[in-house]
Amino acid sequence: MSFSAPGWLLILALTPLALAAYLAAQRRSRRYAVRFTALDTLRAAAEGGGSMWLRHLPAALVIAAIAALAVALARPRETYRVAIDQASIMLVTDHSGSMAADDVQPSRLAATETAANQFIDRVPAGVKLGAITFSTTADTVQGPVTSHAAARQVIDAQRAGGSTATGDALALALELLHGATRHHPPSAVILLSDGSANAGVDPVAVARQAAQERIPIFTVALGTPAGQVNAGPFQTPVAVPPDPQLMAQIARSSGGRSFNAQSAGELSSIYSHLGSQLGSLTRHREITSRFAAAALVLLVAAAGLSARIAGRFP
Repeated sequence: MSFSAPGWLLILALTPLALAAYLAAQRRSRRYAVRFTALDTLRAAAEGGGSMWLRHLPAALVIAAIAALAVALARPRETYRVAIDQASIMLVTDHSGSMAADDVQPSRLAATETAANQFIDRVPAGVKLGAITFSTTADTVQGPVTSHAAARQVIDAQRAGGSTATGDALALALELLHGATRHHPPSAVILLSDGSANAGVDPVAVARQAAQERIPIFTVALGTPAGQVNAGPFQTPVAVPPDPQLMAQIARSSGGRSFNAQSAGELSSIYSHLGSQLGSLTRHREITSRFAAAALVLLVAAAGLSARIAGRFP
């Protein structure tokens, strides 16, 4: 459980003080009762000793009500999981020129296609699945639909080439998931890229927008620091290391998770893990009303018991 306004929880510190004040008042009242004794009163007290604890119950209920009210003012939220059958997922894969590197066998792009297809195999049939492939622009787009074969065709048709416009592709994925209304089903984006974004809008800014729309982005950085691509038969190979720092920042800014893969086996394992993890999505809801209602019930109970037992409020 988390709180939107945790400062109100400081009120909880008053509950021990209230309890101490009540106990002190009870000790004073007992001293006066002994000083001004009456045989009839003592006899009645002895006969009803088994129910003496009821005299203290109204005060205990009031103190509990104060604690419940403090929690309510702090606006508590609980975490729950939403079934994936209600969700939409966008696969966003990079096929820029650096994806031709063969540090991941047989190549980064080929390993991506294999792992993405394994992920699609694990996605429940009722989930809407879409795909975007991108390099200099988001060039192949399939919106989320229940026919997973459409996303598979997009993934399998990639060819390495061009720059890396990660932000543009993510923005398009959010647009497809979000639609024209602010009310969308539970959604997620899975981004796989091997290099730093070098074209288009800032992907971290898009990730912050995704967080506002409650669409987590799960990122996978593919490749090794030694990755290279051949620019031509008579040219020096170009280094194309992955950028896991950027990918981690995108995931963190959106509320998702980041992964690194330096081999085809690791990549397949990550996609399998994501397929299982996205069996449900995490959501938060405010439960202030529960604690407010509990505080009200406790106060009403305290008043009723006090009126019945002692003829006064505690």
